[in-house]
Formats: sequence, structure tokens, C-alpha cells
Amino acid sequence: MAGIRDVAKLAHVSTSTVSLVLNKSGYVSDKTREKVEAAMQELNYIPNELARNLYHSKTNIVGLILPDIAHPFFGSFAKYAEMELYKEGYKTMLCSTVHEENGEKEYIDMLNRQMMDGIIMGTHSLDIEDYNRVVRPIVSLDRYINESIPIVMSDHEKGGTLAAEELLRCGCKKVLQIMGSRNVNTPAHLHHYAFEKKLLEAGVTVCTEEAPWNRWSFDEFYSFVQKIYSAYPDIDAVYGSDLIAVAYLKEARMQGRQIPEELKIIAYDGTDVTRMGAVTITSVYQDVQQLAREAVKLLIERIKGIENPDDRRILDVCLRKGETT
Repeated sequence: MAGIRDVAKLAHVSTSTVSLVLNKSGYVSDKTREKVEAAMQELNYIPNELARNLYHSKTNIVGLILPDIAHPFFGSFAKYAEMELYKEGYKTMLCSTVHEENGEKEYIDMLNRQMMDGIIMGTHSLDIEDYNRVVRPIVSLDRYINESIPIVMSDHEKGGTLAAEELLRCGCKKVLQIMGSRNVNTPAHLHHYAFEKKLLEAGVTVCTEEAPWNRWSFDEFYSFVQKIYSAYPDIDAVYGSDLIAVAYLKEARMQGRQIPEELKIIAYDGTDVTRMGAVTITSVYQDVQQLAREAVKLLIERIKGIENPDDRRILDVCLRKGETT
């Protein structure tokens, strides 16, 4: 494989001149530049892009840290974020932290060592102090980290209200909501709080179960649903994330419950899994593609040194009617 010295020798110039051409820095005459480029083409020389970017303190790599890309919401977000980053000339380094105890910390360390230009953070297990030491760009997806880190999220309060209004329209009287662990400081909890508030104001009984922390697979959710199912024999509605809703639908049908006549189900996220089964699940839909687009846009602005006083992006949600209400 040809190296920079081979290019310099063939073009009859110094290696420093070849470096100036590669890095587009300093003065090089058009004639000399053409000679160097012709030599590179003849030798099929491939520049070391990483080394060149590091010369400019730039890697064109963005880290994407998510709990588990097998989860339909985070998997979709990863797909769309990678597409948007590619359009901007960036490669994506993906970290799924559910099976990596120190994955989040390692990525933050890489960012501090300038091995990446920025990070889109969709998980939060580190202490706030770890983030306070970071001076390079970070954008958060649905996680409160600190005031200096921009956040992209959906209008969760509206989402919870829409779900509650649908169940009120259906005449529900006793509802079970299954939420994520409160150990995580996330605005995503807001849809559960808004959901409960709206129903309680209407005199509806609301029971709440908290799913185990850092559990993301369908099998784990289904096992959890099986454990709690018998404790709520008289509920007439269930509300939870997409996989929770799918798991509850499966167990309820196995137990002989009629959907939606005896039990209403509403999912939160509205990913493809709510429409892939024999029964389409009514859901509150988050626009994952737009969330990814806004997160990438904010991060690119930060990388370019553009400070925006409005560093919080709150995107609209809507109710998608299915066959479970």
C-alpha cells in the first residue's frame, strides 16, 4: 500500500508539501497541487482520514449512547440518527449500555480525549459530576443531565393527557399504568403523571406498577406482566410503553379477556410493534425520526460553536387509534 513518501517521490516534492495538499493548509501552487493529486491517483493512495481530522482537532465521529438498540424505540432512533449524521458528513459510533457496565463512562472518556466530536446521550447512569467535567458537545435524548446540556424530548404531558382522555371516552373506571423505574431522572415520567392526574380528577381509580430498572427486552417485560397480572383482576384498562402493552395484550388474551370489550390497552411510543400483530394497539405516537433529526441538528450546532439560548426541543405527539380501545 502506497504511503505519503511514495506520493512525494513520484511527484518530486517533499512529504511536507504532500501534507499541505492533504490538509488543505498553507500555500501550494496549482501546478504542484495537480502533480501531487496525479501521483495520489496513479498510486491509488488513500489518505488516512482519521489522522487528517485529528490534525484539525476533528474526527467526524459522533457517539450514540442508548440503553438497548433491540428496544423498538431506541432501535428506530439509532437508525434515523445515523441517517441524519451521515447527511452531515459524520460517522456514528454506537454504544448499547444495557450489557456494558462501564459503557457510558468509556464513551465520555473518549469524548474528553477528543476521539469523538460529540455525543447524543440516550441513557443516564453516571453521576452529574461526570458530565460537569465534559467540555465537548453533548445532546441528551429524554434525559435531564444538567442545565448546560441541550435536551430533545416529546411533549409527554400532552401524551399522557391524550391517553387518559381516550380511556375516559371509553368509560373506564379502574386503570393500571406500568411505568419505568423512577431511579432514572427522565421527563418521560411526565406522561404517567399527566395520565394519572387527568383520570383522578375524573374519579377514575389508577393503580401504578413500576417496571424493573434497566430491563428492555420483550421477554423481560412479559415475565414482569405475568408476575403482576393476577393482582389486578378487575381493571378495565392498561397503559404502558409499547412492549409493556404488547406483553399485557398477549397475557390478557391467554387468560381469556376480550379486547377491547373487557380490557382496553393503550401503548406509549407508537413504534412498529404496535401495528405488527393480529391486533393493532391504540398508541400515543412519538415522532422518532423528528426526535433524531432535532438531536443531530442541536449537536452539529454545538460542534460548530453555535450557542442557542433555546436548547430544549419539545416535539408534538398524537393519539393513533387502534383496535384495543
